[in-house]
Amino acid sequence: MNLSKIPQIKHIAGNNFFLLSGPCAIEGEDMALRIAETIVGITDKLEIPYVFKGSFKKANRSRVDSFTGIGDEKALKILRKVSETFGVPTVTDIHEVSDAALAAEYVDVLQIPAFLVRQTDLVVAAAETGKVVNLKKGQFMSPESMKHAAGKVTESGNEQVMITDRGTMFGYQDLIVDFRGIPVMRQYAPVVLDVTHSLQQPNQASGVTGGRPELIGTMARAGIAAGVDGIFIETHFDPANAKSDGANMLPLDQLEGLLTRLTAIRKTVNTF
Repeated sequence: MNLSKIPQIKHIAGNNFFLLSGPCAIEGEDMALRIAETIVGITDKLEIPYVFKGSFKKANRSRVDSFTGIGDEKALKILRKVSETFGVPTVTDIHEVSDAALAAEYVDVLQIPAFLVRQTDLVVAAAETGKVVNLKKGQFMSPESMKHAAGKVTESGNEQVMITDRGTMFGYQDLIVDFRGIPVMRQYAPVVLDVTHSLQQPNQASGVTGGRPELIGTMARAGIAAGVDGIFIETHFDPANAKSDGANMLPLDQLEGLLTRLTAIRKTVNTF
């Protein structure tokens, strides 16, 4: 994948990591613009290539009464407004074949959720839009098996693909990131580390996913040191009241300090 192929991407000449970041889900226009404005300010200051992330709907919830979204087109229009307001690209995840063409009208990167990355029809539909495709590694998949997922995109005539590691299931309620997989998957495509989802604690008896946000800094630093190309961080100004994945999100007011430290580590890594 060529990072310059993502529309409106900035700061690509500095050899820094790139960032996919924003709230788990689009809860409304004001919150999306508020979060985007803060992150854009930070990434411009630190010269980090940035893509705003927000799910236009959440289809993979634990319980039937969990928040799933504010309406597909309403949320997608908010993502478009973020892009137009701040001049940044956007990414959202899709869950059905019909989502691909719909979301491609509004965003720049289509993300395939980890649970669905083996769904050939979905991956091919995303590839055929011509958009950049971000493949989340299945929690049940080896790094080596992601070669075939990436191949579904490239064999569909789309070379713009990246892979995001979000941990591997370790028992019923925990995830582990095996950093040996980073160089393996970089043979197939640029690799992103999804820091916040890697710290989830899924399958809780309550039906609400838990998390270990106090380890976000540790995980992110390890990822940069291991040579990942990008970092994925979900963030919110009020994680405790976020409508989705609040238990593992980074408080927005902690983001600048973390990204400043990661940028310093990246500069050191670049010297080797």
